[in-house]
Amino acid sequence: MTSPVNAKPLRIGSRGSKLALWQAHHIAGLLRGAGHPVEIEIIKTSGDRMQNVTFAEVGQTVPKGMFTLEIEEALAAGRVDLAVHSLKDLPTQLPDGFVLGATPKRVDPRDVVVSKQFACFSDLPSGARVGTSSLRRRSQLRHFRPDLEYIEFRGNVDTRLRKLSEGRAEAIILAGAGLDRLERTEWIRERLEPEVVCPAAGQGALGIEIRENDPIVAKVVAFLDDPATRFAVTAERTALAGLGGGCQVPIGIHCRLSQPALIGGSFKSGNELQNYEILGLVADPEGSRFVSGLIRVREQATSAEDLGRALAFDLLRQGAAELIQEIGTF
Repeated sequence: MTSPVNAKPLRIGSRGSKLALWQAHHIAGLLRGAGHPVEIEIIKTSGDRMQNVTFAEVGQTVPKGMFTLEIEEALAAGRVDLAVHSLKDLPTQLPDGFVLGATPKRVDPRDVVVSKQFACFSDLPSGARVGTSSLRRRSQLRHFRPDLEYIEFRGNVDTRLRKLSEGRAEAIILAGAGLDRLERTEWIRERLEPEVVCPAAGQGALGIEIRENDPIVAKVVAFLDDPATRFAVTAERTALAGLGGGCQVPIGIHCRLSQPALIGGSFKSGNELQNYEILGLVADPEGSRFVSGLIRVREQATSAEDLGRALAFDLLRQGAAELIQEIGTF
């Protein structure tokens, strides 16, 4: 679909961090390549304003959508036509009036170890400080290395790398996708497989949010959707919704092709469905207790939603609900 010469520009709503703007400009470039004029409007969110408190404290103030609420308000008011999010920031249940218009092709969803001094996570000496703002990462790493000191590390990518360079921690844990996109990979020492640290649902993927009653924009962004990514993140978000967990609960969920890759792959017909699997984990904040599961597609699983629900059922059967209740968010 090509826009007329004097068409009104599509307005993209985005947070103002370097990574958020990279994502917005990336989508803007694809839209411009398809013939659409585009503008970007920067919107400050609650999560951006509350940089001096932990994610858990932000979550108590803004229970859902700490990085999306104000952008959705602008979308509802017609100030912007679409929003580009890191998909892991989007609640599994979008507010009334909004839909996920497209999920572009996902990049590497794994978490990474970033350090100036040490070659990998296992090389860190006892007592070393590991910076992370994520309860999910902290609880899983604590299970493997309870001898390390895990400290709160908030801020954008540049801020966290600066804190690391100043010696405030011996290592930090970040989503590799952000460093890859910003070409800040020089200190990545190790990419953690999902069996070691299971990523957040939707990690490595972008979500294009649009108004539900806007068929014109829906048609414009449709070409951005990658079916393989859509399948995987739908399964992940369905599982997360089935568990009833949010950012205050240490939950990791990752759907992938069984072989041969973590990302990519084709999705041309129903036959490829048989190659997908989903793994997940629910832990307590200290990493001392957790339940985990791996579900492979069987013939009776006919959709991404089926696969996600099967994982949620398996984890709940193992006691995930009790863990979530103890954290006080279920």
